Amino acid sequence: MRCLAHLAIYYKCSPVHLSEEEINDYLFHCQNLHNTPSESFFKHTIYGLRSAYKVMGMDKKRIQLPQIKRQNDLPIVLNKKEVRELLKAPKYLKHQLMLAMLYGCGLRSYELCNLLQADIDFERKTVFVKKQKGKIDRYVPLSAHLIRGLQKYFKTENPVKHVFNSQKTTDCLPGPITTRALQWVIKECRPKVNTQKKFTAHTLRHSYATHLLEDGLNIMCLKELLGHAHIETTIVYLQVSNSGSSVKFSPLDTLFTN
Repeated sequence: MRCLAHLAIYYKCSPVHLSEEEINDYLFHCQNLHNTPSESFFKHTIYGLRSAYKVMGMDKKRIQLPQIKRQNDLPIVLNKKEVRELLKAPKYLKHQLMLAMLYGCGLRSYELCNLLQADIDFERKTVFVKKQKGKIDRYVPLSAHLIRGLQKYFKTENPVKHVFNSQKTTDCLPGPITTRALQWVIKECRPKVNTQKKFTAHTLRHSYATHLLEDGLNIMCLKELLGHAHIETTIVYLQVSNSGSSVKFSPLDTLFTN
């Protein structure tokens, strides 16, 4: 139960109310602490959550828990060429914008699904991302490319309340798009991207963070844009980015130039 207590303290709420992605974020954070927990820590966290869900009669949520990942795994990051190919892959404007929002605003999947039209400010060029349990509100910049695309999409599709609606209806009104639908879009686009990387919707958020660091953004600003509660979670992107004086290179690159 100690592992569940740590999880509750981290998010300041009961673990049974957390989404699958929030649990993934927590485990990802724990993996990158200086004193990395043992594999048994992750197992006890997962098993504790499964037991809690069973007691609460939340069997459907129990099976959605993430698999325990090997420690020290770095996030998969697409390069900019691969991102361009992915963003061009969808047939429909709606799907193109969904992927562009994930990458261009660094959103988590559930944040994209819950995004309201009222959260988008074209004049200020910002997107307001509402806090979930244990997280913080934040504003992220909105690209001029996205502004043009969203304005065209709103005019032609006329979505209701949310930025992206599901095709299923509730009380005759469409609800928000689901994370499952987003996963389907990614699956359909994978064959059109020239890469062997096993990417997901969350990979676009990892790519957003890494590319911002490589373009010169400092780590504290990135922490705020990502909505991380702890800087340790953000620091992992320094390990995968080629930024500043920490750019890595092979000695062969300079061996024959001197």
